[in-house]
Amino acid sequence: MSEEAKVRLDKWLWAARFFKTRALAGEAVDGGHVHLNGARVKPARAVRPGDELRIRRGEEEFTVSVRQLSERRGPASVARELFEESEASRLARERAAEARRLQRLANPQPSHRPDKKARRQIHRFTRQG
Repeated sequence: MSEEAKVRLDKWLWAARFFKTRALAGEAVDGGHVHLNGARVKPARAVRPGDELRIRRGEEEFTVSVRQLSERRGPASVARELFEESEASRLARERAAEARRLQRLANPQPSHRPDKKARRQIHRFTRQG
């Protein structure tokens, strides 16, 4: 691509494998989950190398710097070369993931609905006090 090359934000997010489809990437940008250089933008906004993106995907938040441009979705190994995640962002994501893991361990959710016998036991237990 030429020196003045630019790629649509939704295409770049899709090519860099942050979202499975361009439509999902566009919805995320429209929904305010993606900020370019600190500003909320539209999906057609041009991305250039050196731009900083803040991407929120579910409970994860990435802060990345655009290194290369691509309009085509390739293998994951190529997609990793399109951006560079900041060290602070990576550490924050790892801490948040660990906190979610510990939260799940502290408050386990039943894997199924209680059957009739279990429901009777629950009712007996909760109505005793």
